[in-house]
Amino acid sequence: MTGVSRRVGIGWNVAERLSSDGWTVSATGWPPHDEGQPWGGDGTDPKFGNITWARADLEGPDVPARLVENHVSNHGGLDALVVIHARSSAQDLTTLTAEEIDASLAVNVRATLLLVKAAAIADVRRVVLFTTGVHREPMPTEIPYAVSKAAIQGITATLATSLAQRGATVNCVNPGPTDTGYADDTLFADVSSRMPLAARWGRPSDAAEVVAWLVSDSAGWMTGQTIDSDGGWSLRS
Repeated sequence: MTGVSRRVGIGWNVAERLSSDGWTVSATGWPPHDEGQPWGGDGTDPKFGNITWARADLEGPDVPARLVENHVSNHGGLDALVVIHARSSAQDLTTLTAEEIDASLAVNVRATLLLVKAAAIADVRRVVLFTTGVHREPMPTEIPYAVSKAAIQGITATLATSLAQRGATVNCVNPGPTDTGYADDTLFADVSSRMPLAARWGRPSDAAEVVAWLVSDSAGWMTGQTIDSDGGWSLRS
């Protein structure tokens, strides 16, 4: 799985949940990205007792296949692929740059597609992708991020169709507003007050619950879907 770099993040929680469920987990992250964001990174690389973790810059076109190949070589196969990584960028239409568009598409879209391709070759049976709520609500201050995540949500059904003949499932999760330490006090209070369910932000563990089900045998009849596990946030529209 990808996107594991901050202890308060969704990726970290998913990795720990899957490991506790008995999965053999290979995880990757790219702390330099978080370190360049307003919320910052943890300052140290993740250390897990029973999860293999490595730094991986998914902007490199050869990285996705190598990650899958390494896991297959070390563990004899690949049952599930969970793609949580995301390059974030705060650019609106006035500050938009070609460089950021290209980088966001390379990391968020190209790397995801190449990971799924490599996983398909390895006979993966479950694929879980992550989007954001851009299919539910505009994100005019984060255009490169929004367009790349819209592409992931939009391609989910196509990827599911491509893998269905192999007996594999592909689904996408929109976790909604999730408390991963990026919101200031004003934004945190505003979102909490407008959240339809329980008047709170989502927790990373909420997303981990959904992923744990999607990779399980119980979800074998679910494919091609985008699951808005967002506490009802999308109901506002």
